[in-house]
Amino acid sequence: MNTVQLKCFVTVAEHLNFSKASRVLKITQPAVSHQIQTLEEELEVKLFNRTSKSVSLTQEGIQFLADARLILRTAFSAKERLGKQEHFIPLELGCHNYMEMNLLPPVLKKLTGEFPLLRPSIQMVPFPALFGLVENHQLHAALGVGDAQKKTPLYYRELYLAPTVCICSEEHPMAKCRSLTKEDLKGNFIVCSPSQISDSVFTIQSSVLVNLPPEQRFLTESIESALTLVKAQIGYTLYPDLPTSREPGLCYIPVTDLPKVSFGVYWRQDQDHPAIKRFLTLMEESIPKGS
Repeated sequence: MNTVQLKCFVTVAEHLNFSKASRVLKITQPAVSHQIQTLEEELEVKLFNRTSKSVSLTQEGIQFLADARLILRTAFSAKERLGKQEHFIPLELGCHNYMEMNLLPPVLKKLTGEFPLLRPSIQMVPFPALFGLVENHQLHAALGVGDAQKKTPLYYRELYLAPTVCICSEEHPMAKCRSLTKEDLKGNFIVCSPSQISDSVFTIQSSVLVNLPPEQRFLTESIESALTLVKAQIGYTLYPDLPTSREPGLCYIPVTDLPKVSFGVYWRQDQDHPAIKRFLTLMEESIPKGS
């Protein structure tokens, strides 16, 4: 089935006359008849009742007419849409979780104002796969934790050196503290799966986890799941603090003897995207000074 067949069918159905249809389509009448015949053979139904004096739609033809018009409209719309997008600038971005994704709206607002043809798209991808997508040209850039031990051909620009914080509910006993040490951490500890966070963050969480009894250990799939349990007052978690993406109603308390974590943007060394440098600059400006 192709659009030529469908155009012939719809035109004949509208005029109920093969001669008029051939004039509208600007092809010969035998060509119109051939297209209708091949369409009927493909659908295995008869679409028209033909006599020497009249042409009428069969019941199957009446049913198929709406489908044929819809297919033609869809094909035309797709062609128009693709044709208009030839000058658009795609910007494929990646991040690991909603905390990172929440950093993007103000940056993309400014960026699309400066580049009206920019068409950003954001993928949220598990940690191990994200940088591979950048390396394989499927993403232009990705947000993530810097890992000096990870060998990668990608460029990395640090945006922020994030302190490790204890995230707990406002009702948690530790919520009254302005700062904490590892020895001050008390109660149930919620840990993220190592497949969903960076090695450096999991190393920090593991340094606390190993000293806890089994009944105080809670393992979740992602930081979003961990924060849900924190909101449920089941326990606390540890994570690098990104001030502009904090969850309302939760307390973020610095743990002074846990290491800070580098957070930034990865992109390819051969990246020649017209907006990528401006994107990096806006990302740097989006982190409040003195955070």
